[in-house]
Amino acid sequence: MLLFVLLFLLLLPLAVLWRRRPSQDARLSWLVRLQHRVAWGALCWAAAWQRKSLAQSTLHAGQSQQRALRRCLQGAQSPRCPLRGSTDIGIFRNHLPLTKASQLQEEESGGQLLPPTSNQYRGEVSLQATLLGLAALNKTCPEVLAPEGTARVTPSSPWPYPLPWPWNALGQLGPAGAKDPRALLLEALRSPGLRALEAGTAVELLDVFLGLEADGEELAEALAAGNPGASLPRRAAELREALEQGPRGLALRLWPKLQVVVTLDAGGQAEAVAALGALWCQGLAFFSPAYAASGGVVGLSLWPEQPHGLYLLPPGGPFIELLPLKEGTREEAAPTVLLAEAQKGKEYELVLTDHTRLTRCRLGDVVQVVGAYNQCPVVRFVCRLGQTLSVRGEDTGEDVFSEALGRAVGQWPGARLLDHGCVESSILA
Repeated sequence: MLLFVLLFLLLLPLAVLWRRRPSQDARLSWLVRLQHRVAWGALCWAAAWQRKSLAQSTLHAGQSQQRALRRCLQGAQSPRCPLRGSTDIGIFRNHLPLTKASQLQEEESGGQLLPPTSNQYRGEVSLQATLLGLAALNKTCPEVLAPEGTARVTPSSPWPYPLPWPWNALGQLGPAGAKDPRALLLEALRSPGLRALEAGTAVELLDVFLGLEADGEELAEALAAGNPGASLPRRAAELREALEQGPRGLALRLWPKLQVVVTLDAGGQAEAVAALGALWCQGLAFFSPAYAASGGVVGLSLWPEQPHGLYLLPPGGPFIELLPLKEGTREEAAPTVLLAEAQKGKEYELVLTDHTRLTRCRLGDVVQVVGAYNQCPVVRFVCRLGQTLSVRGEDTGEDVFSEALGRAVGQWPGARLLDHGCVESSILA
């Protein structure tokens, strides 16, 4: 394995130089194909090791969470840490009461809760999510990771852990670290043979397609002016023709070989995913590699062939507890439960423990247990607590309102819900 990695590193500069040749229509050289095989072989080996590790940790979830708690307490930097060395869950709960992030923390992090886990723990789970997600995606759509088969159209990436060295070899099109959304979109438009589109979140991808419709003529002119040859002007004409036919199925008209859209969909992205699937990305599969909450990864996506939005809560990274909910509110005097104690069909609020400040932070994310992987729960995101409306003094939860809005739109012939915003009326008595 080490020999393969060294070979890849030696061949990388030559492959990059080869790919900078003017002719983009030339066949891939044997060197680029070899680079792809070596990179994919290394990634498959790492993913297989991660899957084996995940299977072992989930098979004995209680023991795995004990080890996660021990690591958390050993790394505590708080002076009030008599718990160091102890993993008694009762003492742990009694000594560290549940807390919420303060308003100041939310403001400092742009409206999101501060990450409750260290960079080390986030990195471990993020790497696991990326490796297992790539392997799962390749199993379902094996042609997606072919060279130059994937393009990212937003500055942010849906993959939680950056893997810069195999990206060029595994199909990622475009310059690494690019920050200009327009440049990323143009790069994708130049490549009609794409098999996958990547975007940081579904909302960001929705903005990309709305911008594509609004600025279509400018993008077509930029395409036509990008190369004196015949290929890009022809591509500009294809873009104009595709836009003239409207938004429905636009992605497949622009990229006929497209198979999947890779984007994060948890945490208030449901409407954007539904809108993309009904219009621009009609006929395409969606895959979300991870469940990211409050700056960290808490869930793994292992089943691209299943309905999107299902995540496994792993036991070995950040220490996760589940706070039982009843009808959208916390059950009175209900203690948290560990992963192996979660019950199918019940809803819980996620609780993560920060080893730096030794706080048990209620994230506000509500999930429902829909299944199990060994002893660990498989969940779907439901809503965020505290997101309520009040028209006449009542509290209407986000999930209730979204469901009602969806039903209302369904009764309006020809209407499609793209997005929505809510505000209480200041003119009502």
